[in-house]
Amino acid sequence: MAKSKKELQEELTALGVAFTAKNTIAELQALITTQPKDSATETDEAAAVEPVEAPGTDQDVAAEESSEEEAASTAKAGKRSSKALKEAADKEAKEERKATGEAAEAKPKAPVIPSRSRLERRGKQFRKSAEQIEQGKVYSLEQAVELAKKTSHVKFDATVELHVNLGVDPRQADQNIRDSLVLPAGTGKTLRIAVLTDDAAAAKKAGADLAGTDELLAELDKGNLNFDILIATPALMSKLGKHARTLGPRGLMPNPKSGTVTNDVAKAIAEAKAGRVEYRVDSTGIVHLGVGKVSFTAPQLLENVQTVLTSIKANKPQGVKGNYLKAIHLTTTMGPSITIDIASVS
Repeated sequence: MAKSKKELQEELTALGVAFTAKNTIAELQALITTQPKDSATETDEAAAVEPVEAPGTDQDVAAEESSEEEAASTAKAGKRSSKALKEAADKEAKEERKATGEAAEAKPKAPVIPSRSRLERRGKQFRKSAEQIEQGKVYSLEQAVELAKKTSHVKFDATVELHVNLGVDPRQADQNIRDSLVLPAGTGKTLRIAVLTDDAAAAKKAGADLAGTDELLAELDKGNLNFDILIATPALMSKLGKHARTLGPRGLMPNPKSGTVTNDVAKAIAEAKAGRVEYRVDSTGIVHLGVGKVSFTAPQLLENVQTVLTSIKANKPQGVKGNYLKAIHLTTTMGPSITIDIASVS
């Protein structure tokens, strides 16, 4: 009669042979047959002298099998290697410490310091100027001009800047707002004017600082841009083609729309010195333009701002829907911004 797996395990235990609970009956039988007979005889005699203890319960047998399995030799690599078993034991011990609350107490976190507002991060003089402007309030154009003069805290004659947020899409060709105009009170800047013309004597007589053809082109070849405005006659514009990459990004490339490409050089020079400015909406739909200096009187600044706003409103595209003027701000160089009531300029 064939022996059961439990009987085979008991026999191997009596022989002192190591086995695991995963061994099949065939494997257990093979282990028994491989044992020398004299060993079996000695074991039987010892068993006859000493009474064999009764087998325990199934739980005892499982515990013995588990301990014998752990006692078995470990593999050189893999999940049963000594390193893997050690890591598993460490992980189990860590989980037990967490469960029983034996883990070391966490270090107290440093108190979170609230970040300062943008205004608090500014300089002392700026904060002092900003105190004169009520937060969230919109001012009329006249009030904004007066405040702009009062809130300029720099030691030089700062520029008064106008920023107009328009409800346009600059990616559309018909909504790319651009124009040039002469400010009634001027810009307050001393401009150096260069003229590319065959009649250099007439241009210099009209007020140009640098005029001619070969002389001016030689300066451009050297990369010397010692001027603020460049005026050219239509016949000589082709000579500026190779300098477009230098002049274009700096806003110095002559353009018929800005009045800097013309045969009437004297008129262009006079307008430039009188305060001709050019504005163009940027990629976000905002027009930025200097409209004078802090040293200007309030009426002069007011007249310049009104002239610019009139020009912007006159250039409203027909395809624009909704609000054309979304926000208007007036500020000075390094000064706080003043929000203008749109209703006061409509």
